[in-house]
Amino acid sequence: MGKFLPESHGSRSSGMNFAMRWKHENVRLVLLSAILSIAMTFMLLVLLYGTADKQVSVVVDGEERIVTTKQWVLEKLLDELDIEVGPNDEVSKPLNAAIRDGDRIVINQAVPVTVVADGKAVKVYPTRHTVQAALSEAGVDLRDDDKVYPSPGAALEPDMTIEVVRVDKHVVQTEEVIPYAVVKKDDPNLEKGKEKVIQHGKDGVVVNLVEKTFENGVYVNSRLLTKTVSAEKQDQIVAVGTKKPEPKAAVLSAESETATKVTREGVTFKAKKVLKNVTLTAYSAGFESTGKTEDHPLYGITASGTKVQEGRTIAVDPDVIPLGWWVYIEGIGFRRAEDKGSAVKGKKIDIYYDSETKAERFGKKKGYTVYVIGPNKPTAS
Repeated sequence: MGKFLPESHGSRSSGMNFAMRWKHENVRLVLLSAILSIAMTFMLLVLLYGTADKQVSVVVDGEERIVTTKQWVLEKLLDELDIEVGPNDEVSKPLNAAIRDGDRIVINQAVPVTVVADGKAVKVYPTRHTVQAALSEAGVDLRDDDKVYPSPGAALEPDMTIEVVRVDKHVVQTEEVIPYAVVKKDDPNLEKGKEKVIQHGKDGVVVNLVEKTFENGVYVNSRLLTKTVSAEKQDQIVAVGTKKPEPKAAVLSAESETATKVTREGVTFKAKKVLKNVTLTAYSAGFESTGKTEDHPLYGITASGTKVQEGRTIAVDPDVIPLGWWVYIEGIGFRRAEDKGSAVKGKKIDIYYDSETKAERFGKKKGYTVYVIGPNKPTAS
């Protein structure tokens, strides 16, 4: 019989090492093959995807167009379409983002404008193209009365200037004085030529509420809101005497101790007074002489109540020549004392002329002799 020879320990160990080496080397080869296969597949897919046509919607400032491209990165597509993106523009995707078929790319380009408000000028780059968007970008809040040029809804243009005018309105209270009027009433119990205040006048007061408008701190205009009478005016009432005074007794002056008989202009008369070195001036009924206008109720009315008349009326000092008396002025003629004046004092006579010009030309004359006759004008016998 043959003998069964047992396998030696050294033979078994050598066989096992060889198997493990073979298995280890083949696993590495399998893994490397798998990795290479996957990489090649990915590159093939990328190549196929990158060269495939894609339809993309590109919207620039609201204007949309559909483009077909082989580009697969947004930045490359924009270069292809010659679309420049500034640092302040808004883009719906990052520039390095991949492009897929059917993508919609929205680009809002910034517009550089200057906003002037509250004394400052601010440069902003809004991507919404209205004045209101620029104001929001600049942090400017509008109040109800403020003005904006151009208007908030206007479209922006590059490098335009937007001006904000701040409008402030303030209500102030003012007082207006209403002067009282002087009302004159005839009084038959008061001697003619005299006046007496019956009721004193009092000014009225009106309170006004006024709205004042300022633009950028500069006053523009005012508007009356309300007008309220806080105090009623009270007219002044003056009584004007119409009672004829008693005729005064003639008093001989120291210049003439007895009545003097005189003949002038073919008329012989007796002079109760002879005044020498009398000063003559002239006046008219106008405002320059009397302070009264033609609509004044006493315009042209003398202190004695008569209507002024050139060639007859003179103003005198009643203490020297009684009102109503006739005189003869050397070189002038017969005149009647009908008026008086605050500046006519002593031996001074103011001669009336209708023309203010003629009165001014008359000027001031001195050294005249005046014969005081009496209440009746002498006539040729």
